[in-house]
Amino acid sequence: MKTIGLLGGMSWESSQSYYRLLNEGIKSRLGGLHSARVILYSVDFAEIEALQHQGDWEATANILAKAARSTEAAGADFLMIGTNTMHKVAPEIAEAINIPLLHIADATVRVLKNDGISRVGLLGTRFTMEQAFYRCSLEQAGIEVLVPHEAERNDIHRIIYEELCQGQILPSSRDNYLATVDSLAQRGAQAVILGCTEIGLLVRPPDTSVPLYDTTEIHADAAVRLALGEV
Repeated sequence: MKTIGLLGGMSWESSQSYYRLLNEGIKSRLGGLHSARVILYSVDFAEIEALQHQGDWEATANILAKAARSTEAAGADFLMIGTNTMHKVAPEIAEAINIPLLHIADATVRVLKNDGISRVGLLGTRFTMEQAFYRCSLEQAGIEVLVPHEAERNDIHRIIYEELCQGQILPSSRDNYLATVDSLAQRGAQAVILGCTEIGLLVRPPDTSVPLYDTTEIHADAAVRLALGEV
């Protein structure tokens, strides 16, 4: 079994989900008392969040590249970045290490293509919904990406940072997200990507009629398969 390197803490709320999913995935395949070999480097998200909103992506890349090198030095065989937004600096992180980087968007594309999805809605931070770094992976694979309208994007972004990243799960916010999912479906989305690792804490597939693709679950499953040599 390979050792999984995980850059976490962005936020630690979703890092808990990653750790659970990785261990559940290994146990479901190997049984007994088996668990995942994981090296977790958890950053201080307050520092990262401030730099994100200042637009200082170079500084965030430096912080995460240093963390990635530490994770590699500790014995990780490959690396995961436990957040969609910070894949904006995935190229800089990959350049800083000598182990493979398991990209969350690439893992999501593989699942969507396998399921025959060609038009998808995307929820996430404003950075993920509006900038090209994430959407381009989908579009280059021939998947059309629909994003919420501006007012909806602003509210989705606010809820992520002010509520979900701080462990607040509010029914009113769930209703807000579900209304946005319905709106995307009415615009032609065959499915909706939960493109922020915290959103799965708020909405789940049984809540909607349109399929939801939780990137945290997809990313963790891809890591389990890679760790066990299944891919």
